[in-house]
Amino acid sequence: MSIKMPTSKAVTINKRAAKKSYALAFAIASTSLMTGLSMMSMTAQAAGLGELFSNNSAEQSKFLPVDKAFQVSSTTKATSKGTRLSIAFAITPGHYVYKDKLTLSFPKGISAAPFTFNQSPVSIDDPTFGKVPVFTQKSIVATTMLTTNNGKAAKNVPVIVGWQGCSKAGLCYPPEKIKTTLNIAVTRK
Repeated sequence: MSIKMPTSKAVTINKRAAKKSYALAFAIASTSLMTGLSMMSMTAQAAGLGELFSNNSAEQSKFLPVDKAFQVSSTTKATSKGTRLSIAFAITPGHYVYKDKLTLSFPKGISAAPFTFNQSPVSIDDPTFGKVPVFTQKSIVATTMLTTNNGKAAKNVPVIVGWQGCSKAGLCYPPEKIKTTLNIAVTRK
């Protein structure tokens, strides 16, 4: 019986094929591992967000959705000085609204007086913005007077109310915007 020994050329080719097989197996295993870990990470992140804002009544969510933490409404009233716009915030206990984040945007030709408030803000050391005035009371009303620069009435004026609030438990909600239209009364002297 004779045994045929591989030539050195055949051994070299077999070693290359083995290295390629190992490299391919390693690449597939690495890709599978990374895909599995990233899927687990995304699942964990989704579960984490679900825990933050869960609507499941069996689970108690740590943070309220923004529309439950803050109920915002507005009213207008025509006056001889223009239109009074009042923005009311019903603030859930454990939350606050930044005084300086309350803004109005409107087209050219419209003016607004500075806001006045029915309550005084308190100063806190906020982790995001430092020492700032905020409203922690249950009910806050911010009021301003809107006028046209030409003294004439204006109908269906687009107005954007901007504001931002946080939970004392550690969540700062993104800035919110409420779009509305309103009529601005004629200014009488």
